[in-house]
Amino acid sequence: MWFKNLKIYRLASSWKCTPDTLESALAQQAFKPGGSSDMQSLGWIPPREDSGLVYALDGQYLITLRAEKKLLPTTVINQFAKAKAQEIEEQQGFKPGRKQMKEIKEQVTDALLPKAFSIYRDTHVWLDTRNHWLIIDAAASAKCDEVLGLLAKCLDSFPVSPLYVEASPAAAMTDWLISDEAPAGFSIDQDTELRSTSDSGATVRYVRQSIEIDDVRKHVQTGKQCTRLAMTWADRVSFVLTEALDVKRVAPLDVIKEGQDASSHNEAEQFDSDFTLMSGELARLIDALIEALGGERKQDVAA
Repeated sequence: MWFKNLKIYRLASSWKCTPDTLESALAQQAFKPGGSSDMQSLGWIPPREDSGLVYALDGQYLITLRAEKKLLPTTVINQFAKAKAQEIEEQQGFKPGRKQMKEIKEQVTDALLPKAFSIYRDTHVWLDTRNHWLIIDAAASAKCDEVLGLLAKCLDSFPVSPLYVEASPAAAMTDWLISDEAPAGFSIDQDTELRSTSDSGATVRYVRQSIEIDDVRKHVQTGKQCTRLAMTWADRVSFVLTEALDVKRVAPLDVIKEGQDASSHNEAEQFDSDFTLMSGELARLIDALIEALGGERKQDVAA
């Protein structure tokens, strides 16, 4: 198993939590399917079928948040509400007003919810207690907010903050393109996005195509900066770095896949091997990326 996205947060070095303590804390918010009137339900589930809520190995913890959402499209609600409004209009002799229509929609929603289908979404979270990182496998900030919000409910003290670096990722990526030189240990791949810093938001994207230095300079002269850049680290992991310091489209390369231990046919042992490999490789990638961006900018992490 490999994370496809890395939303990186710094855990305070003072935060200490054993797997058993974390397990007990998460159990307070273990996932339970929502009731017939619940639009959404959140809770923790085992990362692996035969594990507890915390999968722990050599100081690396893996936990998983499950979100259940009722699939009830607005178009369906409006359709039933319109039919209900017509019935009421015939009874009272005039069209329902705005306030009455709102009440009708609420009634229709309550009536349809028990019949709605549920969809489930799992978000994996890796806590590196050795290097003090919290990594969420999510591309959207809203999913990270769900994770951090529920962790805050489970733990009395959970000192965590976003990762800050000395160099602006956009400025650094732009410099790498202009100089045609990636930082040590990295190489630049073909996908690139440059966006104007003005209100126009003019954007140029290169997909599966390398960008020429002259083109980069022209775009920079017109006020654009690199906001997304595909890269490879150590010929081992490919990814896309964004201006917000998000790491997306993470993928292990063949050199890692070839080195994986495929001798074990035991599913649990294979999971251990995969998680150990992933956490080790990505921890080194994060360290190298921070160094390439001028080092970590220290912040006070509130307890």
